Amino acid sequence: MKRPIPAVILAGGLSRRMGGGNKALSLLAGETLLTHVLRRLRPQCGAIAINANGDAEQFGEYGLPVIADGFTGYAGPLAGVLAGMEWAAGQGADRVISVSVDTPFLPDDLVWRLREAEGRSGIALAASPDEGGRLRDHPTCALWPVAMAGALRAALESGQHRIGQFAASHDPGRAVYDSQPFDPFLNMNTPQDLGRAAHLI
Repeated sequence: MKRPIPAVILAGGLSRRMGGGNKALSLLAGETLLTHVLRRLRPQCGAIAINANGDAEQFGEYGLPVIADGFTGYAGPLAGVLAGMEWAAGQGADRVISVSVDTPFLPDDLVWRLREAEGRSGIALAASPDEGGRLRDHPTCALWPVAMAGALRAALESGQHRIGQFAASHDPGRAVYDSQPFDPFLNMNTPQDLGRAAHLI
């Protein structure tokens, strides 16, 4: 039996369009975005950590490890993936799943599908077609080999902060999902997004 893969929930964003505060704790249909993501993720993976910067006590009720970026300033989700890789390596894992805290409709088979879609580098990205039918990657929802931590750290230190650019440069595999009746990687960026998504819960 395959060992469950640990996962890191990327919750280190600045939440500017959400009006500040902590996006992970924003409410959708009466529950936090973090609660929605955990409900979908927990049955699929092993240990879970939250990548967030600032006061870790705000996540105290969840009883999960909170790991901060290892870079000063805001280095984007790629720094969160690196923190997740290093944490997962400390758990004895060779891979880690990343998901974004603002994607409350994650598929129930995400981890399995990513595992099946591993590219030659070991990276697999979730993807879905946009409204025009063009395939769009969702690189925050991905499978990463922890052995790539050195390359990722070097990329960050050289100023590369775009997670999609880094992933695309390493020949990733893709787990492609249908975007009908709605995209399962729909992300919540504004209070209006939360309002529109409430009826989908």
